[in-house]
Amino acid sequence: MYYNCLVNIPKNTGKISRIIEDYKLAEHLKRWDDRGKGLLLDLAAYSVIAESNVAQHFPDYAYNHPLMTPQNKIYSDSTISRFIREIDDNDRVEFLNSWNATHDKNEKIYVSYDSTNKNCKAGDIEMAEYGHPKNDVGAPIINYSIAYDMTNEKPLLYESYPGSIVDVSQLKYMLEKIRGYGYKKIGFILDRGYFSKANIQFMDSCDYDFVMMVKGRASFVHGLIMEHMGEFESKRACSIKAYRTYGMTVKAKLYADDDTDRYFHIYYKAKKQASERARLEADLDRMEAEMDKIKGREYKLPKRYEHYFKLTYHKDKFYGYEEREDVIERELQLCGYFAIVTSEKMTASEALNLYKSRDISEKLFGSDKTFFGNRSFRVASSQAAEAKIFIQFIALINPSKNLHAFEKAQSRNAGQA
Repeated sequence: MYYNCLVNIPKNTGKISRIIEDYKLAEHLKRWDDRGKGLLLDLAAYSVIAESNVAQHFPDYAYNHPLMTPQNKIYSDSTISRFIREIDDNDRVEFLNSWNATHDKNEKIYVSYDSTNKNCKAGDIEMAEYGHPKNDVGAPIINYSIAYDMTNEKPLLYESYPGSIVDVSQLKYMLEKIRGYGYKKIGFILDRGYFSKANIQFMDSCDYDFVMMVKGRASFVHGLIMEHMGEFESKRACSIKAYRTYGMTVKAKLYADDDTDRYFHIYYKAKKQASERARLEADLDRMEAEMDKIKGREYKLPKRYEHYFKLTYHKDKFYGYEEREDVIERELQLCGYFAIVTSEKMTASEALNLYKSRDISEKLFGSDKTFFGNRSFRVASSQAAEAKIFIQFIALINPSKNLHAFEKAQSRNAGQA
């Protein structure tokens, strides 16, 4: 068995090999021989330790680190590139099936779901399409998402999809995939980008709970905030001290034909109010300065300007503007407020704590694109792109719960020494 190889690695090889053993990652690679298991796990460890995904640099890393291949064999960069291209769909599917089969499907868990994208300039990768990147460098992108078990602090699965598909429409496919793995008692922690009537209805049909941030300025939330404004912002019973925020909970429908009462948790934070008001005022000043420059010229301003100003045109020339005072005053009133909606009954404090816990998955994505040197793919085929996403998913398992625990233990041991 492959674990015989791990036994031969010196005990001081560090955190990564320890985590691989604790999670029994090699046992989930049933289709692989010892060489393949070792090389795949070495590449995942390389991503974490060397902060890189460049195959050409792997041999240099291998000379200075214990490996998990049989006899600690070092492979050339050309062998690594060929190995990556040979990882196929069946390899990835079987690993995810085995990985998820070990989880208790009857345990109530909350899953943080998030997505990111990577730049990819190679011309023959099918998934690489122009879309809505978080960091636009003018290149096609590949999207992928991850479902992270917040209860047990480990990623469950991932999904890659074309760059032109928006996140909100992809959620349904991930939900179907999770349902296919047999998860029953589950709740999803989602940011505002995934809010849609279709997504809410699909989660209801699956009997899945959700904790979702919603925009405070959205019309259906705006009314609730205005209705309860002044009822809780300074009441000590409503204080959530950990975040210096005040919150209250009300029941309401999400949409007109919603047949279920939801729990809206309305929050106010004084620091957030100050920063949002300053940002809005600065934004208005910037727009006014821009409009002053183009008076008398043929110019069509973006719709965003029309939201805050009444614009005057004559024969395609821009002539002037006037503030929409009611719109600006309403938005100034809403500064500092935000809302979270949950399907399950809980307090405003519990909802905020659950939502804030998703920071772990966001940090994992930050690690994937910066700490792992993985802002861009360095591949020339769709198969290799899929393989690199797979390797990065395995790498993301490493910085989760056990890594934090191991680092704390290392720190305690060092202090005792």
